[in-house]
Amino acid sequence: MSLFTAQVHPGRALGFLVLGASLHDILTRLKAEPQRFPKLDLIYEHSSPVKDPVVVNLPVNGIRLRFDGPEQRLRLIEVLDFTKSKLTYNDREVHRPATAMPAGTAPAESLSGPTFRHIYNRLLGPTFPGEYIEPEADDETGFGLYVLSYPGVAFSFPINSSAWSPGKDVVSLLSSAGQPATSMAIFSGESWPDARDNLYTQTLQPLKTFTALPKGRESVPEEVGLVKIHGEGRLELTRPWASGPFWILLGETTPQELVAELGPPDAIYRKNDQRMSIHKARTASESRTRRPSDVRDDSTDTDQSSAHTATDDSEEESGDGEAAGNVSGECFFNYFYHGFDILISTPSPPSRAPPSKAALNHDSDKIILPTDTPSRVVASKLILHSNVPGSYPFNRHRRCRWEIQYLTSKGSVEVINSETPFTDTEARLHEEWKSIYKNAEEAKQRQRGMVLNRDWGDSPGSSCELLGGWEDSMGGKRARGSGVNNDDVKGLGNTTLFGFPGLVFEVLQNDTVSGLTVF
Repeated sequence: MSLFTAQVHPGRALGFLVLGASLHDILTRLKAEPQRFPKLDLIYEHSSPVKDPVVVNLPVNGIRLRFDGPEQRLRLIEVLDFTKSKLTYNDREVHRPATAMPAGTAPAESLSGPTFRHIYNRLLGPTFPGEYIEPEADDETGFGLYVLSYPGVAFSFPINSSAWSPGKDVVSLLSSAGQPATSMAIFSGESWPDARDNLYTQTLQPLKTFTALPKGRESVPEEVGLVKIHGEGRLELTRPWASGPFWILLGETTPQELVAELGPPDAIYRKNDQRMSIHKARTASESRTRRPSDVRDDSTDTDQSSAHTATDDSEEESGDGEAAGNVSGECFFNYFYHGFDILISTPSPPSRAPPSKAALNHDSDKIILPTDTPSRVVASKLILHSNVPGSYPFNRHRRCRWEIQYLTSKGSVEVINSETPFTDTEARLHEEWKSIYKNAEEAKQRQRGMVLNRDWGDSPGSSCELLGGWEDSMGGKRARGSGVNNDDVKGLGNTTLFGFPGLVFEVLQNDTVSGLTVF
């Protein structure tokens, strides 16, 4: 195994592990270097995988990474075993193994972690007094923990409770009674007590401001932080550090406009699976007004771009020039970095206006398609990926957060978004669209779910155009208390598709939305 070597950047990073980086980016990098990172343990809460923190444990490297649930951003880097990696700070080793220690060194210097003397004299220098944590009531060892904080980095030292005295200064205490540090934490904040209360919610600095990151040949467009769904095919894409939002108007926005704002797609996928077209045939004879049944017809597109192998093969026939202005036929622009895919096809009228907003859009029923419609292509559908741990397409895309803006009533603080349980989202959508049905029975029939199996070979869900092979996906360990055996657990099981005008939800068995298609 190749030893992981990294520079410690207090408050920012441990090598390429940068605070604020997405779970998708970190896992992709770790999996690309199996010699250095031979084992990855993914730990998440089964009942709320997009709300509670997600933990990536690297047992062979002695490192643990903590991500928040909603944004899946790296919030905390912990070094739990200093002997399994080679870490440096300002070109000085954080800990030198016993074999590298000079002769005559005190025994404490050769133990499993850096001593206080080493940190104080050679690495970081003086700091303010730390925080003492009493041992647990059932802890027979009698050792508490002293957390010594510097800006952006903290060390934990075990201290016998009998040696602890609040009157002692930190130098006397840790020099005489303290053992070598057992762990190190890298976080954003002035001290660990100040940072821990808002560890998973604070705004982190953009990655582009971290100069230690290696720069690629081309600048990467800023990630889309949130997609706001306004209905009628209108989507507002916001970026945290951009001057203003970028709007996608389904049926109007061109591939050139997408590339100018979002950059070239990471891959281009040629759409040719028609095994669900039987549902489309029925709606072709219906009125041009979109019905909720239409959305189930597009269920085959729920995760079209997720298969990296398929997209790579199809991309051999295309280049950046084609992505910018020479797209022919239906295809998907795969934006793994942004967390969504965009279907490029000939123009068609967008979905109907939400009833609560229809009065504000007097021209919504007067959509006139250009005369050159057959010869031009536009964005016609957007597939937003939730990157739910344990789901079939996990780690194919970065997590993309979204909000349904037209469900936010005036003065209401409740927002229906990517973290809302689907039962709550469904109830609000039923209330919004109930006026378009003749009666409650028709609404129930139109909005019933369609089960999608992700394992059977003859199921549409197994198509490489939907999600790719199971071997490319990454399962994970579920947190204790979930009631699920971790052995031979592939994921969260089958999903169910639910349709509303302009929306298709793919929902996991734990009521979490795995993907959302907007058209």
